Amino acid sequence: MRKGIVRVLGVLTLVMAVVAMLSGCGRSTTADQPQASNGQRSGTVGIAMPTKSSERWVADGNNMAEQFKKLGYDTDLQYGDDVVQNQVSQIENMITKGVKVLVIAPIDSSSLTDTLQRAADAKIPVVSYDRLIRGTENVNYYATFDNFKVGVLQATYIADKLGLAQGKGPFNIELFAGSPDDNNATFFFKGAMSVLQPYIDSGKLVVKSGQTSFDQVATLRWDGGLAQSRMDNLLSKAYTSGRVDAVLSPYDGMSLGIISALKSAGYGTPTNPLPIVTGQDAELASVKSIIAGEQTQTVFKDTRELAKAAVQMADSLLTNGKPETNDTTTYDNGVKVVPAFLLQPVSVDKTNYQKVLVDSGYYTAGQLA
Repeated sequence: MRKGIVRVLGVLTLVMAVVAMLSGCGRSTTADQPQASNGQRSGTVGIAMPTKSSERWVADGNNMAEQFKKLGYDTDLQYGDDVVQNQVSQIENMITKGVKVLVIAPIDSSSLTDTLQRAADAKIPVVSYDRLIRGTENVNYYATFDNFKVGVLQATYIADKLGLAQGKGPFNIELFAGSPDDNNATFFFKGAMSVLQPYIDSGKLVVKSGQTSFDQVATLRWDGGLAQSRMDNLLSKAYTSGRVDAVLSPYDGMSLGIISALKSAGYGTPTNPLPIVTGQDAELASVKSIIAGEQTQTVFKDTRELAKAAVQMADSLLTNGKPETNDTTTYDNGVKVVPAFLLQPVSVDKTNYQKVLVDSGYYTAGQLA
């Protein structure tokens, strides 16, 4: 009798141990980790991009979607067509559908406060992509380039080409800045003016229009048509005599508009060559313009690497990892300092586009032909 009871107790103990072991095997090792049965991640990532009118945003969105899918996530990729309410509605729909994380490049950096409170209430983390989301505590991380350096590269290119450090001058320059609702635009402009302002103060650079403040030179939504119209006005009012020697343009789409205005005013001939015109994003049309000798320079920001940084951040947030950052002091959005990962931009002109853009596989030689 006693031996039988011992035997039954032993069997029960063994069964309980097996049940506990199997239960442990079925439990996720991290809380709420979205893990698929094949060991990959699962769930949907919401990606909100500002517009399809700029090819770099199309590339950004596609790069991220591809990388998230390789990890096992589904993606909901939306473009706001530069209409703030479109983007707000798109993000709210993503929240309603239950996305696991949001990656957002805002159209208007300060327009998402209420929307991201909804995301926070639903425990959906947020990665700000390239453009800093302002006015909310509900943004977890920021992936971008060294935006101040972008402006420094543009302005340094102008200074070097004009020989300002060697005492040459004076030269006439006109200034353009990006959209006033984009936090990056101020960083670009401040970076550029850190180089140009001393030459303006010394008279080596002359802004004949007198328009030198950010508010005077900002271009809403980075619109190339607006930049072209403003350049037309500057030429007709400030350049009845003399010529423009350089134009600080922060973005390729604006640069092409500026060049169109200059060519309409008679620039681009052997006797009246185009001025130095900078740019940013290494968009295909601008790289071709550089090769053709019209636009002079652009700043290349490898969106493949930026996409990797954002995907790493989002994936870490979803798997209880620690997102990689290298700047925890610079990017104050008005409510908090957002920890950021900064990538390095590269100045590109006719002398190095082959090495930087073609040899790296960003473009093929055929695309630039």
